[in-house]
Amino acid sequence: MTAMPRQAPEPDGRALVGRAELEAARALLDGLLSPTPQTRWPLLDEATGCEVLVKHENHNPTGAFKVRGGLVYMTRLKAERPDVSGVVCATRGNHGQSVALAAARVGLTATIVVPGCNNPEKNAAMRAYGAEVIVHGSDFVEASDHAKALAAERGLHPVPSFHPWLVAGVGIYALELFTAAPDLEAVFVPIGMGSGICGVVAARDALGLRTKVYGVVSETVDAYRRSFLAGAPVPCDCADTLADGIAVRVPNPTALEAILAGVADVLTVSDAEILAAMGRYFTTAHTIAEGAGAAPLAGLMRYRDALGLTGRRVGLILSGGNPDRALYARALATMEQGDHD
Repeated sequence: MTAMPRQAPEPDGRALVGRAELEAARALLDGLLSPTPQTRWPLLDEATGCEVLVKHENHNPTGAFKVRGGLVYMTRLKAERPDVSGVVCATRGNHGQSVALAAARVGLTATIVVPGCNNPEKNAAMRAYGAEVIVHGSDFVEASDHAKALAAERGLHPVPSFHPWLVAGVGIYALELFTAAPDLEAVFVPIGMGSGICGVVAARDALGLRTKVYGVVSETVDAYRRSFLAGAPVPCDCADTLADGIAVRVPNPTALEAILAGVADVLTVSDAEILAAMGRYFTTAHTIAEGAGAAPLAGLMRYRDALGLTGRRVGLILSGGNPDRALYARALATMEQGDHD
């Protein structure tokens, strides 16, 4: 299924969270997290043919953007539900690290369910933050079903993968980016469960900007692309991609509604393009990107001409920098091979 650009929708005020929620989340995070940099890299400009501003969410304490939402969610949960003693969630890794860190900070236990294919380094990181990690199922959907069962069995609070509190928290990175660079022509964002891209739409609309927002997904796990075209949730059967953070085969209906209202297009990229983007980030920006974090760069490289972005000022959300060692070695080898071709 080839992703073709279409005219961006006009901001219509239907973002999932508004300026007040974003500012409240920013105030809550003040003193807990430092803003992440948005940086231009000359070699990356050369490689893309654009003026590129990279939002380095891989510089957060857990190496990913999710920690912002986790801290907001857990802080609000503890305040509104003081009877809760523990939480449970399913994850492919970055959401789980966020939940584990934030739960420990507010005095809650965390149980994290991951599928058998999960990144072992992310599993180790979640355990290091104090979480109990349970391996169950072959993909995120099966892990999620087991997490729901554990919530009922153990009396734990189920932390969703998508929620307005999470969106408000992660949306702060977009406020930081747009405040520093309100003149961006476009921003490319990976889509997992949708909190990151919904946060970008919310921040753009709250600031009254006209920046086009493009979602990026794997061409093999393209549920959000199919759903965007159909205007309604359409799952896909496969969750097979090296980018675990976007390996989502069942879209969230609430996230999709915000995406349909505020996103210019949802674009697909191949695993080979993602792998090359991971290597390109290392060689041009001296930084580590996992598959989902590199997907926006892959999207820009593939669609810049079709979208008329050559020479334009563009933002890339580097959402996470937690690849497993074997995958990252492949990415670097791919770039080395390209240098020798």
